[in-house]
Amino acid sequence: METEIGEAPIVSRKDLQPWSDWLHDVISLLDTAVRQLNQPDQAAHCTILRATSLLRKKIVWQITAEAADGRGRLLAWQARKVRDYIDNHIAEPVLVSELCALVRLSEAHFSRSFKRTFGESPHAFVIRRRLEFAADYMLQSDVSLSDISLRCGFADQAHLCKQFRQATSQTPAAWRRARTTHDEGYRAPRRMRATASVVIA
Repeated sequence: METEIGEAPIVSRKDLQPWSDWLHDVISLLDTAVRQLNQPDQAAHCTILRATSLLRKKIVWQITAEAADGRGRLLAWQARKVRDYIDNHIAEPVLVSELCALVRLSEAHFSRSFKRTFGESPHAFVIRRRLEFAADYMLQSDVSLSDISLRCGFADQAHLCKQFRQATSQTPAAWRRARTTHDEGYRAPRRMRATASVVIA
């Protein structure tokens, strides 16, 4: 099972798994080694050494990628790629495996590096960006809340309302009404800060 960030588990997309090719090679080598164990020569030993070498190279590469900036954070190009991908797919399910594939990190390493880079989990980041996009729509258009919910990746209007109330202590309708009444010329910035009491700083 694969997990969408901020949503219920859904079926994984195998073609998005970054290690499927080399993992298949390692398993094939180990299967061959098992068959060779009953043979008198050193074939099984050599095959196991080849599989071990593949694993060692992958592990070393992974550790190097994770610690490349010396602090366990995402590199600048990785952070930019992840941020852009999330923004460009804000209305769609965002899968952890897709983000991991983009920056070539395992899920565990990616989650740690993401939090060290952005100061929040991938789930919290995606929810915050969805709320920011929703606030933008509310201030700059007359689109209904149900349409905004879908455009910003929420399951429905109730889902948007729940997340918005948690972030602002207000319903989207009340928040929108207060700002369009008093700040008719106001336009939301591209990035907004979600806190316990306010979405737009």
